[in-house]
Amino acid sequence: MERASEQQISVSRRFPLDGGRGVVARCRDLTREALDDWFPLSGTDGRVRAQDALLLVSEVVTNACTHGGSPYELRIDRGPGRIRVQVSDTGTARPRPRGPHHPARASGHGLYLLDRLSDEWGWAPQGTGKAVWFVVTVPE
Repeated sequence: MERASEQQISVSRRFPLDGGRGVVARCRDLTREALDDWFPLSGTDGRVRAQDALLLVSEVVTNACTHGGSPYELRIDRGPGRIRVQVSDTGTARPRPRGPHHPARASGHGLYLLDRLSDEWGWAPQGTGKAVWFVVTVPE
């Protein structure tokens, strides 16, 4: 299920996760550091895309904690004008919506947001679990 997003990686960062308390905030902070290091985010477009990436990290890690067993690795890749984030977890179930999206519902927005805010996303079996990834273009 890997696609072209796996190509043209110039730099990668990998972080082991324990899935414990604070893992969502930690992953968001690690992603923010990577964005700050790799892309001088100037202008409204750059800041908006960075915020999109941070929101999507929160959603993917939360989904891994809630539906995927336990997240065990965050991988952040930099490519030309883009960032690719992958969260690996111990669950084997394919990510799928619980039904039609309802904006008034308190939860269940993660995959909808991935569809709306990422340039590309997907998942693939990995080891005894799976990896969910997304790509966001970031102006350089």
